[in-house]
Amino acid sequence: VQLVESGGGLVQPGGSLRLSCKASGFTFSRSVMSWYRQTPGKERELVATISWRTGTTNYADSVKGRFTISRDNTKNTVYLQMNSLKPEDTAVYYCNAVPGGYWGQGTQVTVSS
Repeated sequence: VQLVESGGGLVQPGGSLRLSCKASGFTFSRSVMSWYRQTPGKERELVATISWRTGTTNYADSVKGRFTISRDNTKNTVYLQMNSLKPEDTAVYYCNAVPGGYWGQGTQVTVSS
């Protein structure tokens, strides 16, 4: 099983990034996929979730209207489009698959001028 995140980096406030998470080794199309983020000394925070059956999405209040989660079951990939980024969005972002409880290695997002 592998979840490989990519797309992180350094961006100025107000900018955009798109994260990708490529999955393998399990049935991606039947998995609920989520993005979490974590900063040093804090617990991992749920950012967004997308269901497998209907594509229903849910977001943390802090990112509603700015972030969009999507998935492409033909590519076994989940995405997180992040717009209007703020310094407080700085974190390591992880993707997660349920069932299975699989995690990726994380990708760093830094929002700074």
